[in-house]
Amino acid sequence: MPAKIIAGIAVHLLTASGAVFGLIALHYAAAHDWALSFLWLGGAALIDALDGPLARRVEVEMTLPRFSGARLDMVVDYFNYCVVPAFIIMESGIAGDGLGRVAGAAILLSSLFHFSDLNAKTDDGYFTGFPAVWNVVCLYFFVFGTGPAVTMLVILGLAAATFVPVKWVHPVRVRRFRALTMSITLLWSAAAVYEVLYGFSGAFAVKAIFSFAAVYLLAISLFRTLFQRTSRNDAAN
Repeated sequence: MPAKIIAGIAVHLLTASGAVFGLIALHYAAAHDWALSFLWLGGAALIDALDGPLARRVEVEMTLPRFSGARLDMVVDYFNYCVVPAFIIMESGIAGDGLGRVAGAAILLSSLFHFSDLNAKTDDGYFTGFPAVWNVVCLYFFVFGTGPAVTMLVILGLAAATFVPVKWVHPVRVRRFRALTMSITLLWSAAAVYEVLYGFSGAFAVKAIFSFAAVYLLAISLFRTLFQRTSRNDAAN
């Protein structure tokens, strides 16, 4: 068997393994072990960050044309970024005892439209509309200990933002400011791991990093939406 085919199979298996990580995260969420649930979701997110560049490097579309890596990735992402976080929000009660199902429904329904949107990504690597990263949003709720009212307001606002043509930055694929964006993303990731390992301590430094990262990414996204034209040269390979 040619080496490229073996490499392509390995990349597809790597992508598919993200679903297994998500299943384990769901298991721990059902047991109310939020820390371990988020750790497994973090592992799934790491796989998601690595499999795309690897797939392009080994030209998986050419070597295994029957199986779409993009479709596989979308199925896994919907489970890990939407279904599992929706379950965590429902099961944890952070949206309130009576509104958890409403929050979960808003997440799943709005995200379906994001994943089925043919214009969900621009040529220069940005997302159009809120990109359904509910795993990240859910982690913010735990870190900041938001009450039910704030939690529901954020969920409904971001669900509505799915349909608003604001460009949201992809930390890896957008070339413009990528070094700075990746540095901030890595700092955020380290803070997230610390917070999860220490049981959502609510440390001031962690909250400061989370706040700064959110403001920075929103600022870049708004800048692209309001002032910058689309350019294929700004998209990373």
